[in-house]
Amino acid sequence: MLARKSIIPEEFGLPGLVSRVPRKPVFRDRVNKARFIAKNGACNLAHKNIREQGRFLQDVFTTLVDLKWRFTLVIFTTTFVSSWLLFAMSWWLVAFAHGDLDPQRQNGTHCVTDVKSFTSAFLFSIEVQVTIGFGGRMITEQCATAITVLMMQNIVGLIINAVMLGCIFMKTAQSNRRAETLIFSRHAVIAVRNNNLCFMIRIGDLRKSMIIGATVRLQVVRKTTTPEGEVIPIHQIDVQTESAVSSNSLFLLAPLIICHVIDKNSPLYDLSAMELQCSDLEVIVILEGVVETTGITTQARTSYVSEEIQWGHRFVPIVTEEEGVYSVDYSKFGNTVKVATPHCSAKELDEKPSILIQTLQKNELSQQNSLRKRNSMRRNNSMRKGTGSLRRNNSGLIAPKVQFFSATDGGQNLNAVT
Repeated sequence: MLARKSIIPEEFGLPGLVSRVPRKPVFRDRVNKARFIAKNGACNLAHKNIREQGRFLQDVFTTLVDLKWRFTLVIFTTTFVSSWLLFAMSWWLVAFAHGDLDPQRQNGTHCVTDVKSFTSAFLFSIEVQVTIGFGGRMITEQCATAITVLMMQNIVGLIINAVMLGCIFMKTAQSNRRAETLIFSRHAVIAVRNNNLCFMIRIGDLRKSMIIGATVRLQVVRKTTTPEGEVIPIHQIDVQTESAVSSNSLFLLAPLIICHVIDKNSPLYDLSAMELQCSDLEVIVILEGVVETTGITTQARTSYVSEEIQWGHRFVPIVTEEEGVYSVDYSKFGNTVKVATPHCSAKELDEKPSILIQTLQKNELSQQNSLRKRNSMRRNNSMRKGTGSLRRNNSGLIAPKVQFFSATDGGQNLNAVT
């Protein structure tokens, strides 16, 4: 049996209509990848299969400074105890060679008085190296070997103390400690500034002591492939900022907004709002400067992935003037507001400048409409309040009811007329 034809033509059926509907471009979801720099500035990088481990021992001081505190304290404690035991054995051997450990020997001079066992030699080693000097045990002038051991132990003890004090000082005065008070905004924003699409972040310093010669560098890290087919997993691209163009350093007295104009030389030039969310790029921010109080160069780092970049937002102002003093409200440091921003890329914006004009006009019209709605709502509320008060005032002026009595043939009927 032949199939029954439909009354509705095929081109007007549901499959035909769906096929003619223009489809929006479909973007693949961005695969979650490990970020190169964490939000706190730590480098998310693991070193594996290092065969030449001896290179770290060639620079022992830097290795000790880079170690964690618990490992550093264990190493110094082990070093001190080992040196005490080593020279205690030396003092015991000196006493043994001179015959001071012989219990039958009562008369005669000793190299070290009151050193009769290894325990007493260990106590004398501690007294010599840390210069305690209780007075019970002391060296005499009879043994040249004992004098030599005394000089060697003093030299070794001074070297260990110098390395320990230098290491502790460098660990407590590390530049990353000062970087704890250098803060960055939680999100980066992209908005129109001076008729240009700009990438902006906010930086600030919580201390009153300033950072001298502060500079900010931006880098975009992404995975790229060369025309020859070479895959570069971490391709670093320098990004120019307005501060780097206008001057050599920043005057970081109050929080500043670092702006990058997205132009033809920018790696963000071809990205629209939708493409940015699906990309795997990472923007690294590096703030460097000299600490005013210590003179040590410090560096603070952070990064922004595509999910942390807000398109069409702008930072709220946080610096106000109160009674002749500029005040900074850090509770609004990372707050942003939505602004009119085209969702197209900077490249499309340069090719069609009318997109920006249309966006600004639409924003102005929407603001005017919202203002009219607010004014009409206020007017209606005021009129309702006025009508309610008028009703309350006129309620006392209502005419009272008047009753008239009229006689009828069968009796008297009561008629009330108002």
